Amino acid sequence: MDSATKDEMQPSLPPGSSCPGPEWPEQERAEQLARGAALKWASGIFYRPEQLARLGQYRSREVQRTCSLEARIKSVVQSYLEGVKTGVWQLAQAFEAVQGAREALGQARALLQGMAMATQTLKPLREQVAQHKQLQVLSQLLPRLWAVPAAVAHTRTLIDAQQLLEAYVCLRELEQLQEETWAPLGGLELPVFEGLGPLAEALGQAVEAAAGAAGQLAREDPALLVAAVRVAEVDAEYTTSLELAPRDWRQRCLQALQEGLERTHFGTPLLPEPGALAGWLEALRVALPAELAIAEALVAPCCPPHYKVVQLWAHTLHSGLRRCLQQLLEGPALAAADAFALLHWALHVYLGPEMMGSLELGPEADVSQLEPLLTLENIEQLEATFVTQIQANVAQWLQRALDGEVAEWNREQEPDTDSSGFYHSPMPAIVLQILEENIRVTRLVSESLQQRVHSMALSELGAFLRSSSVSVLQPDGVASGALAPVETALDELQRRICRLVLEVLLAELQPLFAALPSRRWLSKSELLDDVCERTERFCQDFSRVRNPAAQLLLAEAERTVVLQYLRALMQGRLVCRGADERTQAAERLQHDAAQLRELFLGLGLEESVRCAPVLLALRDLLNLRDPMLLGLEVAGLRQKFPDVSEDHISALLDLRGDVSREQRLAALSSLQAGPQPSPSAGRRALFSLVPAPTPALSSCLPSGPCA
Repeated sequence: MDSATKDEMQPSLPPGSSCPGPEWPEQERAEQLARGAALKWASGIFYRPEQLARLGQYRSREVQRTCSLEARIKSVVQSYLEGVKTGVWQLAQAFEAVQGAREALGQARALLQGMAMATQTLKPLREQVAQHKQLQVLSQLLPRLWAVPAAVAHTRTLIDAQQLLEAYVCLRELEQLQEETWAPLGGLELPVFEGLGPLAEALGQAVEAAAGAAGQLAREDPALLVAAVRVAEVDAEYTTSLELAPRDWRQRCLQALQEGLERTHFGTPLLPEPGALAGWLEALRVALPAELAIAEALVAPCCPPHYKVVQLWAHTLHSGLRRCLQQLLEGPALAAADAFALLHWALHVYLGPEMMGSLELGPEADVSQLEPLLTLENIEQLEATFVTQIQANVAQWLQRALDGEVAEWNREQEPDTDSSGFYHSPMPAIVLQILEENIRVTRLVSESLQQRVHSMALSELGAFLRSSSVSVLQPDGVASGALAPVETALDELQRRICRLVLEVLLAELQPLFAALPSRRWLSKSELLDDVCERTERFCQDFSRVRNPAAQLLLAEAERTVVLQYLRALMQGRLVCRGADERTQAAERLQHDAAQLRELFLGLGLEESVRCAPVLLALRDLLNLRDPMLLGLEVAGLRQKFPDVSEDHISALLDLRGDVSREQRLAALSSLQAGPQPSPSAGRRALFSLVPAPTPALSSCLPSGPCA
């Protein structure tokens, strides 16, 4: 580009200005800023007059700088214009190329439209070619296709004849022919192959049926079992290698093995009827180990190792048995014998050396991973059922035994005696033996069941346990206090029996004590002689009773006599008319106490349990000569007999006949103000069982019961 051209392309500038006109406002603002900056600089430089001398130098330097800037600007503008020219030229070249491509594309489009029309005209020809190829394939496969129906029938015959391997080979050939036909025919399904689906299903069912009867076939026809397993394995490998849809014959075979086992041993019709559970469990005890032995010796060699036949057999039998027992427990409640048999079988026999714990059962069975045959809830249910029914049976049996014992003792003949001459009944020993056997047999099941039955036995003893032979029901390691409730109940029962026995004695003695105390009683001992005679005659039969029951009867008999004696004294039928009668009454009390002591010691009563010494205490109260000392005597009586009341003391003071109102009040005050009686273990009520006549108001203290 020459300089003239460049000058023509230069924008025109006004004279004396290097800035563009108003059409470039940015340059105008830049020029204004530059002028402002120059003025600021000049005002700073030429502020002092001496600096004006250097004005020429500054002008020359600025001119040079301005020329340099203009040269650089011209260079940039020229470079920019050259680039624009190059770009315009390249755009022109590109436009020409685009025009050429557009013309070429138009020509190609016209050619393609012509080819599409030609293609439409060739479509019938292509269809004819495709049909020709299909007919060619069919013509080549026609002899084999004609043989398909016969091959299907032959294969079904082989399946019916249980020739499973041969049937599978034929099925494979038919399926391969179908595959060869399907691709050339473009996915066209020929009607001749419609029977292959049902045929394959029939073969799968035959394999499944053979696997379901594996235990029987392993003994009778192992070749059939091997063929069935082989067909399942080969088909699994074949479909996997060709990435075909699997028929799952292997899984069906394994499932059939499990279902066949469960159906054989735990089918619904084979669930035991009520009462037949023990026999059913015994049959399983024999059948299950035999089944495992067959699996290890006969079935396992017929199957691939990865089938883990022994483990499969063990776990399948266990699962089926577990499910069967759960169904059994969900039904009606079992009888006690069945519940016991099931508990013992499941907890001991099943896991014992005769079954799953057998040393002959190798590690391949993997029985350590089996779930418990019975859950904790099942065990709790069976134990509760057993204990409830046994308790009902024991209660009925004890009642019948008691009724029979009552009838035996009500006979008109003398009761049976043992070698020592004591009255004897075998029933307690029989009861203890029966209960002990029930407890002992539960040890065969579990400690928890034994504890349940033990507690039940203790609760049912009641009237049947007494003597040291109770210790046979004391399990090892159980605290002796476990029998305390039974002993307490038995003691109370014995006392009730004593009271019933002594009611006859009481009926005989009450008329005799009606004349006591009296003037006749003061002078003669015949009243108490009659009492002792009848009591001795009544208690003679107690010698046929073993201790401690005999001691209890004697103690209660003596207590009955003493209570009747005290009851008579409290009736107020006698008032002493002087010191002589009081002395006479005191001597009579001492004599009677000695006579009763001699009577009951002669009958065998132990000294420590006697009640008659209370008469001696009353003798001291009557024998006191100074009424002023009655307070001390009353306080001493209270210490010995804490249940003595104000009414009893008043009745005894009335018997003395010489106690004034003031002395009575003083004596009764000492009864309340004196020291409280010390507790004494084993001290039984005496005065509290003796009613006293209600005293007159004049004899009562202000704080007494009749205040």
